[in-house]
Amino acid sequence: MLNADEYREDALRRWESAAAGWEKRRPVFQRAAQPVSMAMIDLLGPQPGQTVVELAAGPADTGLLIAELVQPGGRVIITDAAEAMVEAAERRAEELGITNVEARPMDAEWIDLDAASVDGVVARWGYMLLADPESALRDTRRVLKQGGKVVLAAWHDPDANPWLSAIAKEMLERGHADHSPPGEPGPFAFSEPGTIERLLESAGFDEIVVDTVDFSFSFESTDAHWDHQLDLSTRLRDQVKGLSPAEHTALRDGIDARLADHRQADGSVELPARTWVAAGTA
Repeated sequence: MLNADEYREDALRRWESAAAGWEKRRPVFQRAAQPVSMAMIDLLGPQPGQTVVELAAGPADTGLLIAELVQPGGRVIITDAAEAMVEAAERRAEELGITNVEARPMDAEWIDLDAASVDGVVARWGYMLLADPESALRDTRRVLKQGGKVVLAAWHDPDANPWLSAIAKEMLERGHADHSPPGEPGPFAFSEPGTIERLLESAGFDEIVVDTVDFSFSFESTDAHWDHQLDLSTRLRDQVKGLSPAEHTALRDGIDARLADHRQADGSVELPARTWVAAGTA
């Protein structure tokens, strides 16, 4: 059974450590995931003068796009539990010259904002990683004004996301990783159809919309994909650290075989991805 406090402590430590990798890989990730951010923005419908919060923002790809749409007079509050992620988001906002943002460390399960104080909340691939997503969604409902919207993204089935699942499947098959018990937080915790609807309804949201977005990640080679995933995941780095050279070679060969159908003539790989996008109204 999940020890929620231990999970939260470990997750925060890992996100703090991973922030540099996410900032480094932001251009690749943002370019691939742009269709998802745009689908979320379409569901949100941000208007000038509104206040929108991005939870579990990481480098804040989606929140910084919204910041331009709520001008004049609006603002985006960019939040993440990991201070290093917040600092990365601040650097990106400064680089883009976006001034109507406020970035602060904040836990998505306990949102440090007044009740009925914001017009929208977005979280791209955040809620499914939380120890208690139901509590987080209830607190999201609390801070939204009447008629305000929550918009989220959560990964679809692992088979539809080889960019993410191929390595995990090979690690599991070779005994280098353990299966996560059903119901625990993780990238695919919301993958089962109906899960998001149930969670949003339970949190008190109405006018629930759930859809899918298909997109892809492009890498110059399988080596580039491997390096990208290592930069994003401290857990993967820990798991492969103790492998022997022979085990490492066998693992990489197995992953390459799983990705073979996605290899292009020039050696690059085009890896499919599919996500749920959903919205609910307070």
